Amino acid sequence: MAAHPSTIRLLALDVDGVLTDGSILIDDTGRETKRFNIRDGFGLRLWARLGFHTAIITGRSGPALHHRAAELKISEIVQGCTDKGAALESLASRTGLALREMAFLGDDWPDISALSRVGYPMAVADAAPEILALAAYITRRPGGRGAVREAIEHLIGAHGLMERARALYD
Repeated sequence: MAAHPSTIRLLALDVDGVLTDGSILIDDTGRETKRFNIRDGFGLRLWARLGFHTAIITGRSGPALHHRAAELKISEIVQGCTDKGAALESLASRTGLALREMAFLGDDWPDISALSRVGYPMAVADAAPEILALAAYITRRPGGRGAVREAIEHLIGAHGLMERARALYD
């Protein structure tokens, strides 16, 4: 049984299909680029301003993600990860947070081990059916199209902090 979303203190994210729409753009020189949603970025900054933590755990590696994470001041990044559940356990050990205080937002099979360990498993709207079946919360928006922002607003609302969050921009 999933934890209540008001107990979540750390949101961990997959990248391709969650922070992006899952497309991989390769230019004529062979350099890979990624397309990120600005509203997702705003949500991540808001989450941090409210005192919560973010981690990125992804199976792929690349400089585009490193640059985006630096912009968003996300220091917990695991790239090239083959076992996201083990990465979360290591993160719990480093941060002192319990797995039940973590949420994970995923979209595909490599996320199963993470989703099965966290207190609050979440999925983007266009996730694989197996991921949707594991999720305590499913966004209405697809990955790379505001799903992260939606998930964050869901968690902020569960904490009763939506008015405080909006007041930061009055």
